[in-house]
Amino acid sequence: MEQQNSGKKVLDSFEKAKLGLKVFNMPFADAEEVIDSYVSEGDYDPACVELFKEQLDTQRHIQERSVELLSTGSQILRLVVGAFIKNMPQSSSADRSKS
Repeated sequence: MEQQNSGKKVLDSFEKAKLGLKVFNMPFADAEEVIDSYVSEGDYDPACVELFKEQLDTQRHIQERSVELLSTGSQILRLVVGAFIKNMPQSSSADRSKS
């Protein structure tokens, strides 16, 4: 696929998906090298390539924040459950032993 204004190729959806699978679990620096290596073989529009890298970086950032949010949520839930258990009324068998 070519971009009309520059005459250079853009990464199409299939290429983005293929690259995305290759770099899925890589650190961003390594993923960037793989992407650069791939696009060096063709005449790709640099703006299109940079946009793909930004999208990949944004996705990784969202994933990292999701993990942090999940961790924070579980800590909050633990605190709430612990407070609830601590403040539960004593069972009736404990009341009978006091009498």
